[in-house]
Amino acid sequence: MTLQAISPDRLKTLMDAGQAVLIDIREPSEHAREHILGARLAPLSAFDRHDFDRDKDKVAVFHCKSGNRTAMNVTRLAAAGFREAYILQGGLDAWRKAGLPLHENRDAPIDLMRQVQITAGSMVALGALLAWLVSPWFIALSGFVGAGLVFAGVTGFCGMARLLALMPWNRRFATPA
Repeated sequence: MTLQAISPDRLKTLMDAGQAVLIDIREPSEHAREHILGARLAPLSAFDRHDFDRDKDKVAVFHCKSGNRTAMNVTRLAAAGFREAYILQGGLDAWRKAGLPLHENRDAPIDLMRQVQITAGSMVALGALLAWLVSPWFIALSGFVGAGLVFAGVTGFCGMARLLALMPWNRRFATPA
């Protein structure tokens, strides 16, 4: 099953007329940092098609940051049961490029996956540097992080992301705004 794409300008027209419900499928921390005004947060990690039972008569438009995550989950999103549903073409990035209004909170942390990438990359680089400067045994740190990333990719469970989510700067934004 596929959902058709809708342009940011067309979506804005439908939203202004009260005919569309915009559904942000990103995680709460991503939504807290920036989101389209009027978007409802329904993260994929907690997506429940019954959250929209009152809105079935409206046009549904799902979006993420770039449109890729939305496109990868189209079957699940289409099962929400809207009479008419679309994907925002290009996601939040296209909305921004079209010059349409966004709510931005630069005090909110960067999204969790970027935090994982920064932390993992730093640990690998540190392990390599310490192995070169101090002891070859420090290469184990790089190997441990690499193994953790492989495990996360295979199982879908990322322990580092879980730990980072508990950090004080992320806990402030753990619930929908």
